[in-house]
Amino acid sequence: MGFFTSLALFLQTVAQLGTHVLFATLGGILCEKVGNLNLGIEGIMLLGASVGFWTALTTASPLLTVLASAVAGMAGALIYAFVTVTLRGNQTVTGLALTTFGTGVSSMLGAQLAGKTLPAEVTTALGSRAIPVLSKIPFFGKIFFEQSPFVPLAVLTAVLLYFYYNKTTPGLSARMVGESPAAADASGIPVNLVKYLHILAGGALCGIGGGFFAVVYAGRWQNSITSGAGWIAVALVIFATWNPLRAILGAYLFGTVRGLGFKLQSGLQLFGMTLTFNPQLLDMLPYLVTILVLIVITVRKKRESQPPASLSAPYFREER
Repeated sequence: MGFFTSLALFLQTVAQLGTHVLFATLGGILCEKVGNLNLGIEGIMLLGASVGFWTALTTASPLLTVLASAVAGMAGALIYAFVTVTLRGNQTVTGLALTTFGTGVSSMLGAQLAGKTLPAEVTTALGSRAIPVLSKIPFFGKIFFEQSPFVPLAVLTAVLLYFYYNKTTPGLSARMVGESPAAADASGIPVNLVKYLHILAGGALCGIGGGFFAVVYAGRWQNSITSGAGWIAVALVIFATWNPLRAILGAYLFGTVRGLGFKLQSGLQLFGMTLTFNPQLLDMLPYLVTILVLIVITVRKKRESQPPASLSAPYFREER
């Protein structure tokens, strides 16, 4: 196998490893742009993963599988929104409780899912497929045109969200809610409604990310299948500085590091010698890189790197 073919296969894997994190990061951006810090992304992803996997086994319908993952994510987000927006509960504690809840529900469903094989109808429709002609393009064809439909969908979603926040009136209103809910309220913007809609949409994306990872990438169920990807997404929201386009870079940087970890598990050939690495250290690598990136972003302290002004602060309309 030639160098460029090996590189193309590696980048194809990188795209798959970063896609579920990209969905979750975009979901986090949707929540935080309206001023709500959601630390329950991991739990929401697990809800989407378990319900999506169960739906795939039960119905053998690709469409219902995706919808079920999104609805499960929205259900988790609805709990979070009700507590933090309507009841004005502590956002940090609510998010952590949601992660615990999602982990428990996915473990309960997972008892019925372990060892089961997904229907061919689902794996064929949602798995990697070669697009005629385009997939034959040297090097780039394998990277971009032999992928699951989720991969281009994640990138397209990031692009659309960027234009939504910068070029549309609803998007600008959402940003205003995140910066100053009192000013948005005074301008006639329904603050709570905007928060609910964006939190639910963010939950749907996180659920889809979990469903993709469980159904398409892993293909087999195991408890805590997302392996902390939701926490990585929380960090990548900051890395992306709440910019959906930068989220693409952050997610696929994570995918690259994770992919390198897999490649190094079999050892590294160097000057005729094989260097071996501790498997636990390789598993830690993506998270260590994420911490280093966060440190760099935090130290820079640029204005555009700052979070929405009202992030994690409950809005009391009567105090306006």
